[in-house]
Amino acid sequence: MAMAFKMATTGMWVTDECKNSFMEMKWKKVHRFIVFKIDEGSRLVTVDKVGGPGEGYDALAASLPKDDCRYAVFDFDFVTVDNCRKSKIFFIAWSPTESRIRAKILYATSKDGLRRVLEGIHYELQATDPTEMGFDIIQDRAK
Repeated sequence: MAMAFKMATTGMWVTDECKNSFMEMKWKKVHRFIVFKIDEGSRLVTVDKVGGPGEGYDALAASLPKDDCRYAVFDFDFVTVDNCRKSKIFFIAWSPTESRIRAKILYATSKDGLRRVLEGIHYELQATDPTEMGFDIIQDRAK
């Protein structure tokens, strides 16, 4: 497996699968969301779950663990008041209060490196519980 992208600040590597899945979501619209996780042993950021084009925001929220950190990207499609179809990509840094301190620190210090690899993100949310990343917040930010 080729690991093309190193995150200099934490020594983490982002797998090619992460970038390739993101590009498929962004350009081909074959994924609605992608959840990423850090494997502390191998120091790799990998794809944890991919949501198909028919899956919605609720499926993304349900796929985030209640006691561990994750990163996620969500492709939000909407129609403007001018009746134009638009799409905005959200980056979500999920760090629930029940997760380990070590995991919170690792995810916080690795976030910027992953964001640099995933080009084309419009908005970022940080959430410690589901209310901080509700669908209404996504809608409000996208407008």
